[in-house]
Amino acid sequence: MVKVLEVAAAPLPRADDVKVVYVDDDVVVVDKPTGLTTTRHHEELSWPAKRRQMQPTLEELVPEAISRHLAARGAGRPRPGTKPAPRRRVPPVRAVHRIDRETSGLVVFARNVPAGRILAEQFRLHTTHRRYLALVVGRMGRGTIRSHLLRDRGDGRRGSVEGEEGKLAVTHVAPVEHFGSAYTLMECRLETGRTHQIRIHMAESGHPLCGERVYAAPRRDGPRDESRAARVMLHAAELGFVHPVSGEELRFTSPLPADIKQVLAALRKT
Repeated sequence: MVKVLEVAAAPLPRADDVKVVYVDDDVVVVDKPTGLTTTRHHEELSWPAKRRQMQPTLEELVPEAISRHLAARGAGRPRPGTKPAPRRRVPPVRAVHRIDRETSGLVVFARNVPAGRILAEQFRLHTTHRRYLALVVGRMGRGTIRSHLLRDRGDGRRGSVEGEEGKLAVTHVAPVEHFGSAYTLMECRLETGRTHQIRIHMAESGHPLCGERVYAAPRRDGPRDESRAARVMLHAAELGFVHPVSGEELRFTSPLPADIKQVLAALRKT
C-alpha cells in the first residue's frame, strides 16, 4: 500500500539533531526533536543492527550527542596543524520516562543505575514538574481534567472509562493564546504522567491537538482542524526534578520548535 502525505515528512533525526541541555556524571537532559521514539518498543528488540541504525531511538542517539557536546565544550578550536581530539565513547544511558515519537521537548536520562532508580521513583510518585504546550482545536478555557485511563477502552485504543477502573490521570490546563474561536495554545501541566495522557484528555474534551490522527475527532458542532499541522502539536516545554545525587532541585525550559512556531505564525495571520 502506498500512502500519500499532504505535508512532506521530515528526514529522520540524527545525533547532531539532539541538543544536550544539561549533563553531569549522573544525569543528562536533552531536547528531543520530533520523529524519534524515546526508547525501542519490545517488538523491535529483535531487529537486526542495520535496521536499528536506520531507525534509531533517542536513547540510542543520546550517548553520541553527549560525546559531541563534551568534545565541543572541552576541546575548543584546535591549533593550526593539529588534529582535533577524538571523541570519547560514552556508555549507554537509562530511560526513566518517555514522550511520544511526534512530541518534541525535554527528556531526562540516567547515566548510571543508582541515578536511574531514584529518578524512576520520582516519576512513579509524580513529584517531577512537567509542563507542555499544546495547540488544540477550538476555544478552550482553564480547568482540570481528571479521568481513569485504560490501555483498551473497547476499540483497541487507550481512553477514559467510567468508575475507578484503570489508572488515574490528572491534567491541569490553561490557555496561553486564543486564535479566535478556532484554536487555542494551551499550557498543560501533568499531575500524573500516563501514556498519551494529554492527547487523550484534549480529544475527549472536544479539543483534540492539531495534527492528531489517532484519538477522537472534535464534536460535530465544533470547529475542525484545518491547521495542516504535519505532526501532533505538542511540546515538552518544562521539566523539573530533584538531582539523584546532590538533592538540588533542577528545572529546565525548551523554546517552541520551528514547526510549531510556523503553524502559530500562520494562525496569527488569519
